[in-house]
Parts: sequence; structure tokens; C-alpha cells
Amino acid sequence: MKNELKILLAAPRGFCAGVDRAIEIVKKTLNKYGSPVYVRHEIVHNKNVVESLKKLGAIFVEELSEISDLSRPVIFSAHGVPKKIPEEAKLKKIFYVDATCPLVSKVHRETEQLHKNGYDIVLIGHRDHPEVIGTMGQLPKDSIKLIETIDEVKNLKSTKPLAYVTQTTLSVDDTKEIIDALKLKFPEAKGPIKEDICYATTNRQAAVKKIAPNCEMFFIIGSSNSSNSARLVEVAKKSGCKNSELIFYGKKVPIEKIKNCKTIGLSSGASAPEELVQNFISEIKKNMNVSIEEVITANEKVVFKLPKELH
Repeated sequence: MKNELKILLAAPRGFCAGVDRAIEIVKKTLNKYGSPVYVRHEIVHNKNVVESLKKLGAIFVEELSEISDLSRPVIFSAHGVPKKIPEEAKLKKIFYVDATCPLVSKVHRETEQLHKNGYDIVLIGHRDHPEVIGTMGQLPKDSIKLIETIDEVKNLKSTKPLAYVTQTTLSVDDTKEIIDALKLKFPEAKGPIKEDICYATTNRQAAVKKIAPNCEMFFIIGSSNSSNSARLVEVAKKSGCKNSELIFYGKKVPIEKIKNCKTIGLSSGASAPEELVQNFISEIKKNMNVSIEEVITANEKVVFKLPKELH
């Protein structure tokens, strides 16, 4: 006799417009220019996506110096790159296509504008994340400070007017706490006109927040190096489902734990393909009688245009 299980499935979940666009850019570049095409850094943080693009003829490198054939196109990942990377590509006469998410490019433009206008700039984000490296790399060294926690706000000094920008994939609530602390210390601190945390991050967190209190366990499908996926796990825990975990490439479905549940929550990070969600559900169905309720908290209609090189 199989146990009954209800799955509350978050919507929206999975791919955002920036990820869709980045994957499309790799495929279209391969179609137009043939293979191989080089991609600097994982195009999006998901092993399945990367492996499927490798099969089509994409070669992933961490630096341009690893490229053996400079006559082939190179694509910059959705996370964005420091200014010196396109400059290096131009010096080496490499043809490149920039797949930076337009919402990340918006943050890049904001930082440049603020720098021009003489502000001290603070970036709220996670050290060593490629998006943060890319944003900080838009400006001369030491003209932008990184803050990861509220504690770091205490040590912040500024002689000039202060402005802040944020990584696009942060926890909405944690970021608000840091911004509040920043504004308490620097009441004049200038924020972006439209906030930097992207619509998809915000929507996915809101959906998880709504579902989590009604679940005994919560699962987020996503890669271990995906910032937005890791934030979804944190949001689920904070919203009342302590047993929340990330299901990443190669991790087994913890079926014995799930068998003890009546209701679980399920969502996926912005770089996780929907087929991984469906595979997860199929795995559970082998062992339990499953009913699925999709909980829709927003409808996303955002689409980003492809770069002109691919028109």
C-alpha cells in the first residue's frame, strides 16, 4: 500500500528570461557559426544545461587564455564579466557575443553612472560570485566596496555621498535588512530607482514563502553553485519549513524521508530546467501516490531580445 503525498508546486519556478536568453544565444551562435563555440564560465549555473550545450559543440573555459582557436566565437556568461574581459577579447581579435542578463547589465550601468557622479559605491552581494566579480570589474580598483552582512555596515566609512547597488539574485528579506542598516547609518544613501534584485528572484522567493509554512519538507531543484537556488532554500527555512534542502546534479531523491511526509513543497532555481522538476516528481511517484497542487503567485511574461549579432 503506497502512502499518499501532496506536492505543493511553486509557480513561477525554474528558468527566468535571462537564462532563457543566454541558452538561446549559445544555440543560435552554434547554428550561425558552427562548432566549436567557446563559452567563458558556465553560461548559467546548472550542470545539466552545461552538459547539453557541450553535446551541441560548446566548449567551456574559465579564462580567454584557455581558448586554443582564436578564430572561433566566444560567449560571455549570463552573470556578466569585468570590463577587462571584452577589452582582452578585442586585443586578441576574438569575436564575442555577450550573454549578460539585461538586468545585470542595468546594475553595471548604474555603477558606472554613480562613479561618474562622484559617489562612494557599495555593492551588496556574495564575494567570489561571478556576477559580483563582473559588477565590481566595471570600475577602477577600489572604487566599489562589497558588503555581505549587516555587521560589515558598522565598519563602513564614507567621506563622499554614498550609493548602493545589489547583486540580482539575493534574498529579498536579507537585502532589505542590510539596506535598512545602511540607511540608518547613512540617511542620504542613494539606492537604485528600480531595485536591483531581479523580478524572477523576487517572484520565486514569494512563491516559496507562501507554500513553506504548509510543508513538512521543501525541495529546491538547482545547482550547488547557484546563488538564487541557495537563497530559495534559505527562504523556505525562514518561512517555516526547517527541513528544506537543495537537490543538485547527482544527488539522490531522499525517498525514505519523503515517505514520512503528508505534504512537501517543490520549486526550482532560475537556471534549473523544468525536466529536472518532472524527473524528481516521477521518482517520488514510483514510491507514493502523489497529488500535485500548483500554487501560482505571479505570471511572468518577460522576454529579452537577443544581441544584434544574432539577428
